[in-house]
Amino acid sequence: MTHEESLPGLADAVDAGLPAAIADLSNLVRIPSVAWEGFDFSLVDASAEAVRTLFEQTGVFELVEIRRAPQEGTDELGRPAVLATRKARNGKPTILLYAHHDVQPPGDDAQWDSLPYEPTVRGDRLYGRGSADDKAGVMSHVAAIRALVDTVGPDLELGLVVFIEGEEEFGSRSFKNFLHENKDDLAADVMVVADSGNWDTETPALTVALRGNVTFKLRVSTLAHASHSGMFGGAVPDAMLAAIRLLATLHDENGSVAVAGLVSHTAETPEYTEQTLRDEAGLLDGVTPVGTGTILDRLWYQPALTITGIDAPTVQNASNTLVPSVTVKVSMRLAPGQNPDAAYEALSAHLYDHAPFGAQLEISDVDKGSPFLVDTSGWAVTEATEAMLEAWGKPAVHVGVGGSIPFIADLVELFPQAQVLVTGVEDPDSRAHSPNESLHLGVFRRGILSEAILLAKLNSRT
Repeated sequence: MTHEESLPGLADAVDAGLPAAIADLSNLVRIPSVAWEGFDFSLVDASAEAVRTLFEQTGVFELVEIRRAPQEGTDELGRPAVLATRKARNGKPTILLYAHHDVQPPGDDAQWDSLPYEPTVRGDRLYGRGSADDKAGVMSHVAAIRALVDTVGPDLELGLVVFIEGEEEFGSRSFKNFLHENKDDLAADVMVVADSGNWDTETPALTVALRGNVTFKLRVSTLAHASHSGMFGGAVPDAMLAAIRLLATLHDENGSVAVAGLVSHTAETPEYTEQTLRDEAGLLDGVTPVGTGTILDRLWYQPALTITGIDAPTVQNASNTLVPSVTVKVSMRLAPGQNPDAAYEALSAHLYDHAPFGAQLEISDVDKGSPFLVDTSGWAVTEATEAMLEAWGKPAVHVGVGGSIPFIADLVELFPQAQVLVTGVEDPDSRAHSPNESLHLGVFRRGILSEAILLAKLNSRT
C-alpha cells in the first residue's frame, strides 16, 4: 500500500486514536519528571518507565529498554532514556524519532491558572507542565506509530528507532556519551527531533536554524560578611550594587548584547510585525522591544543575554544590612555560526573586565551548546514538507528558533550522513518553560497526522 492509498485511513486512525493519545499524554504530565538537581529523581525514573510501556505496547519494536550513560566528565550516570529499535527490511530507510520526557521545574503554583501537574483542558488547549515541551513530542511519536499500525498493519518494512531522552532540560549532560555507547542502535537515515514549534495554530513549520547557548551561575561578592547598612552604607559597596552595575554593562542603550567577540548570522526572515511580537510575548503597554534589525533577525540570528534567576535576600527577609554576595543565573543564546567555547570566553572576559569596585567574581555550573543550521537540500525535507502540506492543508514555513537544542550538533557530528528534521507540536501560545504551558489540541492532531504520513511515505519508499 502506497502512502497515497493509506492517507484516508491514516487520518481516520489518527482521529480515532486522539482521545487515547490525549489521555496518555495527561498521564505523563501528572508525573513531575524534573531532572534538575534538588528534585526527586525517582519521578524521572517513573516517567521513563511510563514512556517505555507506551512504546512497548505499540507491538512493533524488537527492543524497548531504559538505558543510562555517564554524564560528561564524571562517573555519575545521567537520567534514564528510553531506546526502542526495529530493523529495516527490503532496503527501506530507518527513521529515528527523538523527544524528551523530562520537564522544566513548575515555578510558582500561584502563577498557574490550574495546578502544573494536573492536566486541564480549557477551550481547545491542554494545560500542564510538559503538555507541550516535550511530552507532547513523546506522544506524537507514539500516536503516529499507532495510526500507522492501525492502517497498514504491524509488519512494517521501514526501520524505526525511538530515543526519548530524560535530561534535555538539564543540559543533556550524558547525551554525547549515550550516543557513543549506543551508536549502532541509534544509526538512522532520517532523524526527527520533535522539540520545536509551528508558525501558528493553522500553519506548520520546519525548523531550519537554532541558536546555541551558554549558561552558568555567577557569584558577585564584595564583603566577608553582612554589615550594617546605616553604619557602612555610602562607603562600602554591597554585592547587590556591584551586581546591578556589572549586569548593566551586558547590553547597550538599545538592549542589544554588548559583549565583544560574539557573532551574528544573516538570513532572510518571513514577515513578522511588532504587534505580533507584543501579542505572543505578552509585552505590557508602553514597554518597547529591544535590539536592532528585523524582529525575527533578533529572535533567530543574533545573540541574546538574559538573567534568568537571582539568589539574594527576599523583600520579606530583608534586614538593614549590606549584602555580601549575590548569585545570578546567566543565560546567553548564540547565533548560528558561533563557537560556544569562544562565546563563553568572550562573556567571562567581559564580566571580569567590568567588575565594579574590585568585586570578586566566581563562575560555576557552566553549560554550553552549539547552534545549528539544518541542511534543507536532502530528500527527507521534501518528504516532510509534503507530509505537512497533506496533514495541515497549508505549506510549511521554514523558521529559525530563538531557543536552543544543542545536542543536534552532537547528532550530526556522530551521524554525518543522517538527514535531520526539527519538528514539533508547539505554537506561539504554548508558553513552554512558563506558567500555564499548554498544547493546542488541533495542532497536536495535525502534528500526529504529519508524522504518520511521513512514516507511511518512508515505509513505501523505493
